[in-house]
Amino acid sequence: MAVSEQIERTIAAPTDGWLTGRLSALMFLQFFVWGAWTVTLGLVMQTVGIGALIGNAFSVGPIASIVGSFLIGMAAARYVAPRLLMVILHLIGGALLFVLPTLITPQAGGTFVWVLLVYMVLYMPTVGLANTIALKSFGERTDRFPFARAFGTVGWIAAGLIVGWAGLSASPQIFTIAAVASIALGLYSFTLPNVAPDAPRDEGVLRQVLCVEAFSLLKQRSFLVFIVCATLISVPLAMYYAYASPYVGAAGIENVGGTLAIGQMSELAFMFSMPWLYRRFGVKPLLLVGMMAWALRYALFAIGDGGSGLWAVYLGVALHGVCYDFFFVAGAIYTGTIATPKGVNAQAQGMLTLFTYGVGMLLGSQIGALLYAQLPATPDIADWHSMWWYPAIAAACIAVLFQLTFKDNSRARTAV
Repeated sequence: MAVSEQIERTIAAPTDGWLTGRLSALMFLQFFVWGAWTVTLGLVMQTVGIGALIGNAFSVGPIASIVGSFLIGMAAARYVAPRLLMVILHLIGGALLFVLPTLITPQAGGTFVWVLLVYMVLYMPTVGLANTIALKSFGERTDRFPFARAFGTVGWIAAGLIVGWAGLSASPQIFTIAAVASIALGLYSFTLPNVAPDAPRDEGVLRQVLCVEAFSLLKQRSFLVFIVCATLISVPLAMYYAYASPYVGAAGIENVGGTLAIGQMSELAFMFSMPWLYRRFGVKPLLLVGMMAWALRYALFAIGDGGSGLWAVYLGVALHGVCYDFFFVAGAIYTGTIATPKGVNAQAQGMLTLFTYGVGMLLGSQIGALLYAQLPATPDIADWHSMWWYPAIAAACIAVLFQLTFKDNSRARTAV
C-alpha cells in the first residue's frame, strides 16, 4: 500500500505542476490583454485630441461589468462550457481590438467609445470565467489558486513594461498589442481544462442575476457600512485608472507604461501576505490603512512635479499595492467571511463587484470627467495639482466615516 501511494505521489506531482503552469499562463494572458491598453489609454486620448472623452471611455468598463458579467456570465454558468465561451469571446474581442486604433481620432471619437463598450461587454465576463476554470480545475487544491492568479498581475506588469519599452505609451497601437494577445488567448483557450457549466440552482435566474440572497446580507450593519464605503472609495479609484497616465506624462516621465507598472509590482508584493495580515490584524485595520493610503496617494500627486517633487509622483504610484490590496483584496476576504455561512459566497462577491467596479467606478469616471473638463486642453503639471486634491480629501473623509461607523463582528462570530 505504501508503495502504491508513493507511485501516486510521484505521478501526481508533475501533473499538479503542469496544471498550475497552464492556469498561470491563462491568468498571465487574461490580464496582459487588459493591461496593455487600459493603463495609458487616457494619455493616448489626450495626445490625439479627444481628452474630453476620457471619462466616457473609462465609464464603459463599469457598465460592462454590470451588463456583461451578469448576462453573458449567467449564460455561461447554465448553458455553455466556460472554455468554449473563453474561445469565442477572446477571438471576437481580439478582432474588435484590431479595429480600435483606426477610431481614436477627433472625427471618430464617439464611435470609438461605443466600440470600446461592445468590446468590454465581451471582455469583462472572461475575468470571472478564467477564475471559474482555475478554481474548478484545482478542485480541493484551491490553495494553488493565489499562485496562479498572481501571474495575472505579472501579465499586467509585463504589458505595461512592453508598451513603455516600445515607446507606445501615447500611441493608439496599444490596442494592437492587446489584440495579438487576445487572439493568442482565444486559441490557447482550446487547450484549457474542459470544466462543466454550473448545475442550475433551484432559485430562478432572475433571483440569481439580482443577487437577492446576497442583498439580504446588507441587513448586517457592519457589512452595509463596508459596502457603502467600498462603493465610495471606488470613485477615486476610477479617477486613478483614467487620469494617472496623462498626469505622469505631464510630469515629464517618458516611460509612462513602465512607471505605472511599479504600482502593479507593489500590488504583487502585498498580495501573498494579505491572508496572513488578515488573520493577524482583522479586517478593520487593513481596510482603514487602505483608505488612508488612497488619501495619501492623491495628496502626493497634488504636490508632485517634474522637478524636485518627482519623488512624490513615483511614491504615489508605488502606493498602489497598499491602496488596492489592503482594501479590495481584504474586502473580498471579508465578504467571503460574511457570506459563506449563508451559502451565498458567489452572489456576494458578484454584488461587491457590482457596487465597486460597477456603481462606484462609473460615478468616479463621470465625476473625473467633470473635473478634467475644468482643466486646459493640454494641462501642465500645475493644472493637475488642483484636480488631485478632490479625491484626496474625499478618500480622507471616507476613512473617517469608516472608522466611526464600522465594527467588525466577523471575528467574534468565527470564534463562537
